[in-house]
Amino acid sequence: MTGGPVRLLTAGVFALAGLIFVTSFNTAKGTDIRTDASLLKLSDLIEQRSSKNGELEQSTAAVRGDVDALAQRDDGSTKAEDVKLAALEKAAGTSEISGPAVSVTLNDAPPNAQAAPGYPAPQANDLVIHQQDLQAVVNALWQGGARGIQVMDQRLISTSAVRCVGNTLILQGRVYSPPYKITAVGDRGALKKALAASPAIQNYQLYVKAYGLGWKVEERGAVTLPGYSGTVDLHYAKPVR
Repeated sequence: MTGGPVRLLTAGVFALAGLIFVTSFNTAKGTDIRTDASLLKLSDLIEQRSSKNGELEQSTAAVRGDVDALAQRDDGSTKAEDVKLAALEKAAGTSEISGPAVSVTLNDAPPNAQAAPGYPAPQANDLVIHQQDLQAVVNALWQGGARGIQVMDQRLISTSAVRCVGNTLILQGRVYSPPYKITAVGDRGALKKALAASPAIQNYQLYVKAYGLGWKVEERGAVTLPGYSGTVDLHYAKPVR
């Protein structure tokens, strides 16, 4: 290779390196790339999608109401069959249910929470509500004979999944922040007894005492929980063969 091609190749390499440097500089804009801007944009996107899902739920509920009205008018079923269908809808959680209830509210610890005397200094995870805390309450209420449960403003059904990402709750396509309110219709004495007997909730109570996590149980009179109005199709589960 002669000197001319070598010089051209060297110049090309330097030109490419310069282009990469300029591109990197423009991307960073002379600032720290590790900023919270991307997180804020992601948070905004999640909030927008959650709001959109709420609107779609309302639209779905309206259409389902029209379909149910038409089905009741034209199905030709007997009275006994209608009674059986109504019972199945109640069991499935797709129709509203009323009765005495118990509400449980969980919340993160106050800002700058300190440990109570005799307890170690809290870690970040000690001060927030976790998925297992919400699941423990829901499971205890079902164990106590709840006839229906609502988390925040949504009715639970058999396919509902109570999941947390960070310190936010994601439930059926909607995003919620604490405080979290869970309401169950049923025998109030049995529901409260089941809450008190749950080992997972007893463990949570230790953090309530040590770090000030929120815990409130209220007896309520006649409460009406709305029926679940979202889709009931299974998108991921497959039958066992």
